[in-house]
Amino acid sequence: MTPGGPGRPGGPRPPSTRQLRAGELVRRALVEALAEGHLRDPALSGASITVSEVRASPDLKHASAFVLPLGGGDAKEIVAALRRARGFLRSEVARGVELRHAPELHFELARSFDEGARLEALLRSGAVKRDLG
Repeated sequence: MTPGGPGRPGGPRPPSTRQLRAGELVRRALVEALAEGHLRDPALSGASITVSEVRASPDLKHASAFVLPLGGGDAKEIVAALRRARGFLRSEVARGVELRHAPELHFELARSFDEGARLEALLRSGAVKRDLG
């Protein structure tokens, strides 16, 4: 059998429905916890943070949350503050989500918005317009 499973030569397996569902539940719980504003870290007070996606591991013991501060906040500082507050946020997720175990939370800066903007700029560039025209 190949490392990627049957029919998938060496590639990673796509997330299961269970992983997708758990990720969305954790994302919603994180959004609610952040909106309530009970975080004491000065870097997070008054910060508006978007949780664009949460990816759950196959065993649901870990969840990676992709976040982005709105309004031009210092993204690296926000991610560092969320990492410091992950114990509190994990307890909030445990209250808001019906899973056997609350997952360990890992916070990362969301890159999908940057990638989308980069692709949009590329598509609007003169070189692409010239090639299409």
